[in-house]
Amino acid sequence: MNRRQLGAATAVSVSIALALTGCSTKTGPSSDAQGSGGVKTGPGVTDAVIKVGVITDLTGPAAPLAKPGLQAEQLYLDEVNAAGGVCGRKVELVVRDHGYDVQKAVAAYAQVQPQVAALGSLVGSAQTAALLDSIEGDGLLTLVGGNSAANLGHPHVQVMNSTYDVDMINGIDWLVTSKGLKPKAKVGLIHQPGEFGENAAEGVRFAAKKAGLELVVQTVKPTETDMTAQVTALAAAKVEAIVFAGTPGQTASLVGVAAAGGLKVPVLAHAAAYVPQLLDTPAKPALLRMLYVTGGTPALSSELPGVRKLVADYRKKHPKEQLNVGVHIGATNAAVLVEAMKAACEAKDLSREGITAGLRTLKDFDKGLGSVLDFSDPAAAPHRKSYVLQPAEGVPGGLKTVQDATEVPAVAAYLAEKN
Repeated sequence: MNRRQLGAATAVSVSIALALTGCSTKTGPSSDAQGSGGVKTGPGVTDAVIKVGVITDLTGPAAPLAKPGLQAEQLYLDEVNAAGGVCGRKVELVVRDHGYDVQKAVAAYAQVQPQVAALGSLVGSAQTAALLDSIEGDGLLTLVGGNSAANLGHPHVQVMNSTYDVDMINGIDWLVTSKGLKPKAKVGLIHQPGEFGENAAEGVRFAAKKAGLELVVQTVKPTETDMTAQVTALAAAKVEAIVFAGTPGQTASLVGVAAAGGLKVPVLAHAAAYVPQLLDTPAKPALLRMLYVTGGTPALSSELPGVRKLVADYRKKHPKEQLNVGVHIGATNAAVLVEAMKAACEAKDLSREGITAGLRTLKDFDKGLGSVLDFSDPAAAPHRKSYVLQPAEGVPGGLKTVQDATEVPAVAAYLAEKN
C-alpha cells in the first residue's frame, strides 16, 4: 500500500468532518481580494493582520507537549511581530483546544477555518485523519503535529519531521549495532493501534526483517497505564530488547515494571513517548539506565545555535515551565510558516493558494534547529534523519544526544519498496 492509499484508509472519520464543516468557506477567485501594495489576499488576511489557526490539545493526554508547543509558537511570532511582522502585517494566532477529542477537533476546525489564512498547528493523528478532506477542500495549508506517513501526499497538509516508520528504521539500526543484537534475537514490540503506533510498527517490522530479528508483538490501548501484562509476556519470551510506540505515561510503566521484574534490557521508544517529567517518577533510575528514544528532533541540550537560542528565549519568557520536545516543534512550525508567508508576500499572493505555494519554495530551510528541511514535495517528509537520545538529569529537555541525526541505507530500500 502506498502513502496515498494509506492516507485514504486511515481517514475513518471523514464523514463526520464533512457533516460538521459543510458550511465552511471554500477558497477560490471570489474569496480573494487585493490588499495594500497590490498583494492578493484571502481569508484571514487584512492590511494589518494575518490570522493563523492552532487546533491543539491543552487539556487532554497530549497537553504536556502541546501546551509548551503553543507557547513556543507564540514566542517566535512575538519576535517576528516586534520586527515588523510579515508583509507589513502582524501575525495573530486563533487558538482552539480539542482535548484530544476527534469530534471536538472537527467542531473547532469549523469555527476557525473561515477566519484564518493557514493552520500553524493541528495536533493529533486521528484528528488530522478526520479533517484531511475538509483541509484539502478548503485549500488551507495545515502544519500537522502527527508525523504518520499517512499524512504524506496531500497538497495542503504538511508533515513537519521524519515519519514514525523512518525513525524506527534508523533507531533499530542503532540498537542492533550498539547493543550487539544478533540474527534470530528476540525483540519485543509494543505499540498502540492507530496511525502513530501502526506506522511506527511498520518501520519496526521492516528493520527487524532486514536484521533477521524475531519480533514478539504486544499491543496497548492508549488509555492503558499499567504495562505489567505486556512486560510479563515479553519476559516469558526472553526478549533481548524492547521497541515501543505509546504515551509517556506508558513508557514509565513499561521501563519501571521491566526493571523491577528483572527484564533489564534496552528499551527504544519513539520520541513521542517521552517527556522529561518522567524523571520525576519512581521509574527514574530505570529510565536513566535502560531507555533510549529515537526521532527527527534534536535534544534541547544540543549545541545547535537555533536550539540554544530557543532554549534561552523560552526560559526567559516561561521560567517556571519545563522544557520538552513540544517547544522545538512549536518554534519550528512558526518559523516555517513565517518563511512560507514571506515567500508568498514576495510573490504578491497572500491567498491560501499563495501561502501553500510559498511553502513549496522552501527546499533548504535551516534555522539552526536541526536537520535541513525540504518542503518542495508534499508526498515526501521534509527529511529522513533520526537522532538517538537518552534521558539525562540536569539538561534542557531531560535528554542528551547518543547519536546525531542519521539516515541509514535501509530507509531508501524501505521507501522504494513502499512506492
